[in-house]
Amino acid sequence: MTATVKNVQDDVSSDIKESGDAINFTDHDAKIAELAYYKAESRGFEPGRELDDWLEAEQELTGSARFHGVVAKAG
Repeated sequence: MTATVKNVQDDVSSDIKESGDAINFTDHDAKIAELAYYKAESRGFEPGRELDDWLEAEQELTGSARFHGVVAKAG
């Protein structure tokens, strides 16, 4: 079965509804990873775009990107 953005978005929406509007980030990240995998697969797993795949998948699923552990330090 080929995942589409719509299928994965529907899964995220159903998870939110079932859990009373709380997102389980383990499941959420797993869905992002799944969609990112399919993005990589569609371009032949060409190396060097892994972060782009993840961020694009995240944005498509949630409508916004999160910064994972990135801390900006003032100079």
